[in-house]
Amino acid sequence: HVQLVESGGGSVQAGDSLRLSCAASEGTFVGSDLAWFRQAPGKERNFLGLIRWDEGSTKYADSVKERVTISRDSAKNTVDLLLSSVKPEDTAVYFCAARSSFGWGYGAVMYDYWGQGTNVSVST
Repeated sequence: HVQLVESGGGSVQAGDSLRLSCAASEGTFVGSDLAWFRQAPGKERNFLGLIRWDEGSTKYADSVKERVTISRDSAKNTVDLLLSSVKPEDTAVYFCAARSSFGWGYGAVMYDYWGQGTNVSVST
C-alpha cells in the first residue's frame, strides 16, 4: 500500500516550465511504476508519462513527449514531472499514480494508487 502526495501546482505563465513532485507519504516506490496523468475540466484523464522506479526507464505520451521529462530521486523518494513551454491547454488537474511494475500501463484504470491531484493553471 502506498499513499501519494502531489505538490508544485499553481499558476504558471505560458512559455514557462512547470515542475510537479510526487512523494510517498506512506509505503515505498520499490517495484512500482509511477505515472503522471492530467484531467482538464469536462475531459477524461490522460496519460502523460511514467517511470519505472527500480530501473529508471521512462515512457511518454506522444502528445507531450517533446516537452515532458519524468525523473526520480531515490534519496527523497519522490518522482518529478517537468513540463516545458507550457500552454493554456496544459491547464488541468495533475495526478500522480502508482502500480506494480508489470508490462506497461498507459491507462488510468491500470493504476491502483492515486494522489489527490494538484491544480495547474496556465495564463497568457
